[in-house]
Amino acid sequence: MSLTDFSLQLSELAQADQLRVRRIVDGPQDASMVVDGKRVLNYGSNDYLGLANHPKVVEAATRALKRYGLGAAASHMVSGHMRAHHELEEKLADHIGMPKALLFGSGYAANIGILTALAGRGDTIFADKLNHACLNDGALLSRATFKRYPHGDLAKLETMLAVASDGGRKLIVTDAVFSMDGDIAPVPELLALAEKYDALLVLDDAHGFGVLGYRGKGTLEHFNMFKDISERIVYMATLGKAAGGYGAFVAGHEDIVEWILQSARTYIFTTATPPAIAAAMLASLELMQQDRERLKHLRTLIDFFGDSLKLQYAKLPFSQTAIQPIIIGDNATTLAFAEALRDRHMFVPAIRPPTVPAGTARLRVSLSAAQSADDLFDLITALTDLENVLMRGKG
Repeated sequence: MSLTDFSLQLSELAQADQLRVRRIVDGPQDASMVVDGKRVLNYGSNDYLGLANHPKVVEAATRALKRYGLGAAASHMVSGHMRAHHELEEKLADHIGMPKALLFGSGYAANIGILTALAGRGDTIFADKLNHACLNDGALLSRATFKRYPHGDLAKLETMLAVASDGGRKLIVTDAVFSMDGDIAPVPELLALAEKYDALLVLDDAHGFGVLGYRGKGTLEHFNMFKDISERIVYMATLGKAAGGYGAFVAGHEDIVEWILQSARTYIFTTATPPAIAAAMLASLELMQQDRERLKHLRTLIDFFGDSLKLQYAKLPFSQTAIQPIIIGDNATTLAFAEALRDRHMFVPAIRPPTVPAGTARLRVSLSAAQSADDLFDLITALTDLENVLMRGKG
């Protein structure tokens, strides 16, 4: 091996229009922000409720900095588990309606910790083909048998469960809301299969928490499953999207969550998140519970976008969530589309393989309660105009 190997690989990515580029943001996340020195309307953030820069959230973090200092300086298991962490875990468990919750530093760390704690050699993980990378990585690191079923294909999943060995633990693992398509997993049907075949159901509700359900409690509320939450459900959600902060949590049966606490390496062997973040997330959770107008406004924007955007060549799949993918197909046209939008002072990220399947490169529009109807109308106008220029003849 030589260093030229990496140069060649980078060149190949560039030629395939797959080279990722970081952009520099000045100032807080908001409906409008400065990206690479240019003021743009922001359609690339997961700040679905517009809480990342909310004054009450910022104030809570500031107060906590004075009380706790900056860093936790140790793992939760040593001396880094501070009162703000503990109170947030209790409030999150109560909010979701589950006995116990456990904080992680990130959604990625949470999913790797959950799956490696709950499964191992001799066990089997059944995963949706379009699951997020962290679920796939967690499944691989667990050393369990890893089987992937076609996206949303319940019949195929049941066939795989039926022929699986009776020995070992079974886990059905899925995104609750798929991050690149915005569609929602058939959670009640997945739970029915988990009960029929004696499996656990692990849900990653990163993009549903705060967005779906009458009170924004997530996918379980969306399906009216709060009345009697099954002990088979292991629920994970992040705090870096609708909650506007950072971190993640897992909630579920007390013994399952306690076992994850005792055995998840990504929990045990890492420094706890800064307590100011936990304090800020307590404030964010309180806003999510009390200020329902943000959620109502977000849903109005979601409906308006889906009803108003009419495309001739690109595809806009149906989505009830803040994730609105515009599937263009080839990488080069998708990049050109994103660049043309930036010229109009609009930031919409271009998503390409391997993040999405080959031939499905897309613009990923993220809607936020921080945006106005006028902002969205401007985006719809720009998308319609640019599609005629960039994609004519591709239909």
